[in-house]
Amino acid sequence: MTTEGFVTCLWFDGQAEEAAHHYVSIFKNSGIGRVSHYSDAGPGQAGSVMTVEFTANGQKFVALNGGPEFRFNESVSFQIYCDGQEEIDYYWTKLTEGGGEPGPCGWLKDRYGLSWQVVPTGLVEMVSDPDPEKAARTTEAFMSMSKFDIAALEKAHAGE
Repeated sequence: MTTEGFVTCLWFDGQAEEAAHHYVSIFKNSGIGRVSHYSDAGPGQAGSVMTVEFTANGQKFVALNGGPEFRFNESVSFQIYCDGQEEIDYYWTKLTEGGGEPGPCGWLKDRYGLSWQVVPTGLVEMVSDPDPEKAARTTEAFMSMSKFDIAALEKAHAGE
C-alpha cells in the first residue's frame, strides 16, 4: 500500500484477518496485502495477527486486532451505491449473511457490527426532485423499507 490518500483502520477483537478475507470475497477490485503479527513486546499475544492491509472495491483499509475496548456503531458507515436491484440484493445478502442484521432505510450491520448503506444510485435524485410531492412520496416510501426496492421507489416517485 502507498501512503497516498486515506486508509481506513477498522478495529476488531481477534477477527481482523477473517474480516479482511470476508470483505475481499464480496467486492471486486479487492485483495489482501501485508499481514503483521504481534511480537513478544505485545500488547497482543506473540505471533497473533496484529494488522491486515487490504483493498475492497479499490479502497484501502487496515484491519487491526486491537482488543475488546471498542465496537463499531452506526455513527460511521460505508455507502454502496448500486445500479440495479440485483446489485442491491447481492450486497444485502453478502453483508448480512453469517450473523448480520438488516436495518431501516437501506442500512444493515454485517457480522462484525460494521454498518453499511446499500443504496440505489437514483435515490438521491428522486428525493431531491424539484417537485416536492415526488420527493415526499419517495422519502415516505424509503422510510418504510429495510432493503431498498427500486421498483417500489420508482412507483412512489411517479405517484403510482
